[in-house]
Amino acid sequence: MLQRIVGIMFCCLAFLATDAGAEGDAYAEARAQFQSAWSTVETAPLEPPPADSDALRTYPLYPYLQAARLERQLRLVPAPKPDAPVAGLLPLDSSIETFLASVNDQPVSRGLRRDWLKSLANRRAWGKFAEEFVLERDGEDANLRCQWYSARIALGRTEDLAPAVAETWQTPKSLPDTCDAAFDWLRARGGLGNDLVEQRARLALGAGEAGLARFLAKSLPESTAAPILQWASLIEQPKTAINALIAAPDRTVETKALLDGWQRFARSDADAAASLYPSLVESRRLDERGASPFALAVGVSQAWSRLPRALEFFAKARPEDFDERGHEWHVRAALWAGDWARVRKAIDAMPESLRNQNRWRYWAARAAEQRGDMTAAREGYAAVIPTDNWYAVYSAARLGRPFAPNLKPLPLDDAQIALLGTEPGFVRARELLLCKLDNEAGTEWRATFDALKPEQQAQSVGLAARWGWHIQAISAAAKQGMFNDYDLLYPRPYDGDVRAASARTGLPPQLIYAIIRQESLYRADAGSSAGALGLMQLMPETARRTARKADLPAPTQASLLIPSVNIPLGSAFLKSLIDRAAGQVPLAVAGYNAGPAAVRRWLPAAPMDTDIWAENIPFNETRAYVQRVSWHALVFAWLNDRKPRDVSNWLTTIQTPAVDAALTATPAQP
Repeated sequence: MLQRIVGIMFCCLAFLATDAGAEGDAYAEARAQFQSAWSTVETAPLEPPPADSDALRTYPLYPYLQAARLERQLRLVPAPKPDAPVAGLLPLDSSIETFLASVNDQPVSRGLRRDWLKSLANRRAWGKFAEEFVLERDGEDANLRCQWYSARIALGRTEDLAPAVAETWQTPKSLPDTCDAAFDWLRARGGLGNDLVEQRARLALGAGEAGLARFLAKSLPESTAAPILQWASLIEQPKTAINALIAAPDRTVETKALLDGWQRFARSDADAAASLYPSLVESRRLDERGASPFALAVGVSQAWSRLPRALEFFAKARPEDFDERGHEWHVRAALWAGDWARVRKAIDAMPESLRNQNRWRYWAARAAEQRGDMTAAREGYAAVIPTDNWYAVYSAARLGRPFAPNLKPLPLDDAQIALLGTEPGFVRARELLLCKLDNEAGTEWRATFDALKPEQQAQSVGLAARWGWHIQAISAAAKQGMFNDYDLLYPRPYDGDVRAASARTGLPPQLIYAIIRQESLYRADAGSSAGALGLMQLMPETARRTARKADLPAPTQASLLIPSVNIPLGSAFLKSLIDRAAGQVPLAVAGYNAGPAAVRRWLPAAPMDTDIWAENIPFNETRAYVQRVSWHALVFAWLNDRKPRDVSNWLTTIQTPAVDAALTATPAQP
């Protein structure tokens, strides 16, 4: 083992030395020129074109500079007025066409190609648009696909066009305005009648798009529109619509629409749905078979909210109405209620493919242990232990065994990795990384990776790891189902900052690293759609508030992308959550993901086994987050000495913290 670790370190240092030496020296001047030119693309004079050096012109990323310059010129092309005559082609069109031909379908072409096609369509240059548009490549963009229809209509190339337009029409989502011309063309030829309008409206209802369904219903006869509008009301205001239907037993309603509205109502207010259920059954004259899916909806909503009547309603549902979600929440409700006989029954009722998942094999073993069948329990736990996850650790703890991750080193070959490093796409990806163009680098990497043979894809994991590009190494390994090379896939690239944060907060370094790995996969400039930033994905306001409380410098949004700023603040925030949870790390980790307010709603009335509490976290993302962070922390701890861990401290309970929980509480070891 030690030889392999030393070998990995040596190969990594040798690879980086070569990369930064021979190849780095070869590209250093051109890279500097590229970065300088890239930073001035938006301000450089358009005419005459810049005089680029030979070094820059032969640099692997020169096409990115060319594309950026062409994009800028394209943005400056004025939009034609609606009543203006069709414009001719521009010299710029020829330049773009030449460039796209030179780079073929490389990732660098994608953004420019899309924007050029949109520009041609806006200028109604339909001949060139039709010539360049390729359905298999460009047709996923609904806007471009509809512009292609417009081009064919304008050019009189409408043979076999009607079925394609009709297929595009049949979508549950709103479409861009550019599609209207094609739909008007189809309608004028009698190809967009009430049947197709109704079909699309119902697709929209099935997707919960009530607004679109209402819009489409406007053009339908009243008798056809009425059930569509009724279903839309059940989506938009389920409680009001359900009560109205209960009050009017003779009012007709489609069963599918009623069930959809009822499920929405139950999700929004599980207790109200439980109370109203008898009235619904009586008013709508539902027999046992007809009432079953409505009972199941209440059972799931009650279980999701950890309410006491969940099992009562699951018992009213017929086996054939249970889907995967119903089966899973049936087990969780039984766990929360402590009804182990029901746990066993609910797991036995699962389809085999679901029942054989590690999660439910673990809970089947727990149920066997509770009924005193230790042979079945031991066999069940033992079968889960080799699977390396949260349930494997708990299985070992239940058996009183020490636990060690099942290390499976990837069979990496230095020569193959070095050869992969010369692939043009990977060369471009590496240079884009060095130029801090991480998004473009990721696109290049994925395009090249996808084109590799399986054995090459495995070696690419080593290539990314040796570049220190951990997000790609881990992602590439995951795509191939490779999770157990812990030396490679659990790096510690920010050790100084993590250990300093550990010393300041008292948190174990492995817990900080576990959060970093789960939140950002080590990408320092990571940003979420919600606005969270950096390695530990902090919201700016949370970071500022934490800085004040922890006596740390106030961060800016830009500084949150710096590891030495993000890690101390993220660790201090996590420590504050652990203190508020009176040292209960799973509670704090759940709060880190979903927010402390949400976690307060999930607390049990009495102390509860941690595994049962975590299984009943209602959000799939947060449940998985707690389990994965706990697993990551164990792996990082194991990497320190490679010795089996005593995991008896996993067998804890969760309880509601005292209001005055000590702010200096010592966090439990994950």
